[in-house]
Amino acid sequence: MKIGITCYPSMGGSGIVATELGLEMAKRGHEVHFITSNMPFRMREHVPNVTFHQVDVNQYSVFQYPPYDITLSAKIADIINDYDLEILHMHYAVPHAICGILAKQISGKDVKIMTTLHGTDITVLGYDTSLQSAIRFGIENSDVVTSVSNSLKKETYEIINPDKEIKTIYNFVQEANFPQAYNTSLRASYGIEEDEKVVTFVSNFRKVKRVHDVVDTFYKLNQSVKSKLLLIGDGPELQTAKEQIKQLKIEDQVLFLGKQDEVNIFYQMSDLTLLLSEKESFGLVLLEAMLTGVVPIGSTAGGIKEVIKDGITGYTVDVGDVDTASKRAIELLTNNELYQKMQKAMIEDVNKRFASKVIADQYENCYKEMLGE
Repeated sequence: MKIGITCYPSMGGSGIVATELGLEMAKRGHEVHFITSNMPFRMREHVPNVTFHQVDVNQYSVFQYPPYDITLSAKIADIINDYDLEILHMHYAVPHAICGILAKQISGKDVKIMTTLHGTDITVLGYDTSLQSAIRFGIENSDVVTSVSNSLKKETYEIINPDKEIKTIYNFVQEANFPQAYNTSLRASYGIEEDEKVVTFVSNFRKVKRVHDVVDTFYKLNQSVKSKLLLIGDGPELQTAKEQIKQLKIEDQVLFLGKQDEVNIFYQMSDLTLLLSEKESFGLVLLEAMLTGVVPIGSTAGGIKEVIKDGITGYTVDVGDVDTASKRAIELLTNNELYQKMQKAMIEDVNKRFASKVIADQYENCYKEMLGE
């Protein structure tokens, strides 16, 4: 098969999954073309059967803003014709599905379109009434539409009400990138003592991530358990978090590590990971941590409760319930038998439900169905 993939090439979950899926398809012998504004984040080295096509957006005086959507559509149309693409896999309904549909019309070719909904196009843009008809158009004019969680699928029907079947295919990450290991030497290099527990929070530090709940949960945990908090990432709420940490007088227990390309090494230092968002379509950082062996506590928002089996592979708590979150954290980090039992169940579960081969098989079967194979 000849597959074109368009995504946001950043470190976000959608870009990571789109890139990993494309690389997996290439390993299976399919011809893959990434058509994006920059080299996708996870494409670190040359892979056979993969071609990257950069979309260059020029500034023209006639336009107030650079015409990204039109430029992208024209570029995709050129790639369809130049390489005889059979499938376009567009990650996000707006703008990418719309661009794919326009590109198909420009090319004049019967290329099939799959659209994957990742969250923001529904949970944020979907609430903008001026965009709802465009999102619905993108969904309904795609040949196949997938969602990264049942929660996101349900929300899509509630907000957008498309006349289209949506299939749930969960996210995945390459297991080789997140080996199970507990790196004591790295902990020591960061000044973490042997008897300290490590809690990790990986985020883009937006309000929806409820960073203040993470800090409050850690503060309550730290009163009972000798521990350190690793804050990984950057964003608008980071300064607010720093001020909160200063007010709570726990600056010595918190490490601000900024943006990191290789988050796996920090998971290898960790005992617990937190994701207490008020909205989360899936929560890819949870899956990355869990594969590495780190037990999670998450909120019940969106797809988090589909990733974590409460009381079995981690814990979920209501959004904003820092008291329960801290109690669960203390319970996990002071009861080694419970922790090991939950960790074992967690690793078995993620390797069964979210294995890269399992998820890639589901996408590949969808591609084949679209082509009538």
